[in-house]
This record gives sequence, C-alpha cells and structure tokens, in this order.
Amino acid sequence: MKFFLLATLFTIAAADSYRAAEHAPKYVAPSYVPPKYETATYAEVNYETAEPYEFGYVVKDTESYADFDHSEKRDGKVTTGTYRVQLPDGRVQIVTYKADSYGYTADVKFVGEAKYPEYVQSKYNSYSVPAYKAPAAPVYSAPAYKAPAPVKPAPQYKASTTPAPVYSKPVYKTPAPVYPTPAYEAPKYKATTTTAAPAYDVPTYIAPTYPSAPVY
Repeated sequence: MKFFLLATLFTIAAADSYRAAEHAPKYVAPSYVPPKYETATYAEVNYETAEPYEFGYVVKDTESYADFDHSEKRDGKVTTGTYRVQLPDGRVQIVTYKADSYGYTADVKFVGEAKYPEYVQSKYNSYSVPAYKAPAAPVYSAPAYKAPAPVKPAPQYKASTTPAPVYSKPVYKTPAPVYPTPAYEAPKYKATTTTAAPAYDVPTYIAPTYPSAPVY
C-alpha cells in the first residue's frame, strides 16, 4: 500500500513539472543585422575653375632683425606674386614670380651693396698669454770622498806539533755464549674412519589397470 502511494505522488509531481515546463516562456535569440557602410564620396576639385584670391602681409621686427613681406593674387589660371627679404649683408632680395599653364617663372634681383663689417675682437674673449718663467736648474754638490780604513792582514796559523793519538783494539776476555739447538718432534696424526653411505631400497613400480573399453 505504501509503495502504491509513493508511486502516485511521484506521478503527480512529474505531471506538474511537465505542465510548468510546457507553459514556461521560451527564449528567442535576437536576430543580428550587420550594419551597412556606405562608401565615402569625395568631390573632385577643379583647379581650372578655382576661385580668385589675393593676400599680402608684412613682418618687421627690429629686435630679431626680421624684415620681409609677401603678396600674391590669382585670377583664373594665372598666379602672380612677389616677396622681399632683408639679407644680413645689408642687401634686399626681391623675387617676382608667375605661375600659369606654362609653368613657374621667377625674377630675382638684389637692391643695395653687400657690406661686411670689420671684425672687432670682444673684450670678453680677450686672453693674455701668461708669462712663463723657467725654473732654475738644480745645483748638485759632489759628495766628499772618504778613503776606507786599511784592511787587517789575515791571521797566520802554525801547524801543531802534537802527534795524533793512537787507538788500540780492545781485547775481550769473556767467551761468546753458546746456545743449544732446539729439537722439534713432528706431530702424530690419527687416521679418521669414514661412515658408510646408507643403503636405500629401490621402489617397485606397479602399473595401473584400466577397465576395458565398452563394446557397442
């Protein structure tokens, strides 16, 4: 009875879970649409019909010695202009140019005379060579020579007149000891008796008997 009740409970739980899964909302993956890129378009510039223009400027700075000006204008296909530069040597360089369909041409001329000022050494860069005085040569005095003391003559040795001692050979009166020769007796060995090997009986082999084969 208990088993039947448990089986019924499991069946009801499985049915409820199936119904819940059946009514659960389903996930739908969003569809990805790649973006579209349009090719950029560039408007071509027509230099043949460029708009006319005109400009000009002047620079003059006494502290930096900058003195120049430039002016230019364009009318249709022809560009003309001029610029002036104050050079360091005192001259003025003037360039007049023209650019059209035939190319670029320039007219360069210089106004004034080049001047190069004489070089004057600055007092801050002046350097006087110091007077060099050679050192006095050292004076060396010869050392006083002192004669060495006279050498004493070597001592003279006289031969001794004492005759050399005569040593006599000692005479021993005690006779040398006589030691008797020891006598050695060879050991006597007894012959050992060998135990005879035990005798074993040879086992008798009895062949087994087998029943005769059945006759069919």
